[in-house]
Amino acid sequence: MSMASVDIVAAGRIRRVRRRARVVLALLALLVTGFALTLMLGQSFTPPGDVIRVLMGHDVPGATFTVGQLRLPRAVLAVLAGLSFGLGGAAFQIMLRNPLASPDIIGISSGASAAAVFAIVVLRLDGAAVSIFAVAAGLGVALTIYGLSWRNGVAGARLILVGIGVSAMLDSFISYVLVRAPAWDLQEAMRWLTGSVNGARLGQSLPILISLLIFGGLLMSRSRDLQALRLGDDSAAALGTHVTRTRVMVIIAAVGLIAVATAVTGPIAFVAFLSAPIAARIFGSEGSLLIPAALVGAVLVLAGDYVGQFLLPSRYPVGVVTGALGAPYLIFLIVRAHRSGA
Repeated sequence: MSMASVDIVAAGRIRRVRRRARVVLALLALLVTGFALTLMLGQSFTPPGDVIRVLMGHDVPGATFTVGQLRLPRAVLAVLAGLSFGLGGAAFQIMLRNPLASPDIIGISSGASAAAVFAIVVLRLDGAAVSIFAVAAGLGVALTIYGLSWRNGVAGARLILVGIGVSAMLDSFISYVLVRAPAWDLQEAMRWLTGSVNGARLGQSLPILISLLIFGGLLMSRSRDLQALRLGDDSAAALGTHVTRTRVMVIIAAVGLIAVATAVTGPIAFVAFLSAPIAARIFGSEGSLLIPAALVGAVLVLAGDYVGQFLLPSRYPVGVVTGALGAPYLIFLIVRAHRSGA
């Protein structure tokens, strides 16, 4: 290859890297802007100066309660949950090379939900105990699906089909428990199942932040191996990737992110499903989608919560808004797969 050709290839690579950096910075700017607006805007307007003083710990009449007790915990929880859902969903979709390989679709969210409903309605638990049940069940369901899908390796389509079947059984179990639930427990369980950041407290964000640092860090450390899996198992192995070990580590990390976020906010519908495809559309197919998908997930939850609270005729939890966005896209994917014979 001539020096001129090398220079052209290098210049093209630099342009792609710069473009990806601009996209990430634009998503980050959008997220920061949305976060600031949710602190200022609501049923009343809080000036930026008052918001800054509250964030610095000063006592500002009216704003201390509105911003510090209501808006800030809600916005922080929305951002952290969105990061977790977006990052976990992207990891599954990249690893299995299929946009349907989302925790919403393959049963992991249903596993966490079934455990939480059982803990609330049958065991009469609340708070941290419900979260522990949800996290343990999410991990257990993921390992069960992985084991049932194993046959000389795990094929993405087989895992998705097994996951859909397990999800259907878990949804039936949830319906059975809800039918037998007392009125008060039914209300609490339904509120949790909808997916919401209503009544958020800053302390609720701590488990999600810890899971992002641990599981998110693990995923980022495996970003290169995860990218290799996009080429197929054989190609990834030829590039030096330990396929089985990488899959197990990615599944544990992604399920940890999804399960912890679900345990706190409930299953916010389709955020994990939508984040990676949206990120791929604006970021391009080259390069790791983990960070862009995480930022898209945070923007979706933050914006969806604001829309559900203030821009619709009635107030709706964020899960209702994101569900309305995700369901048409799921139908579109299924129709497109059917027409292509996939």
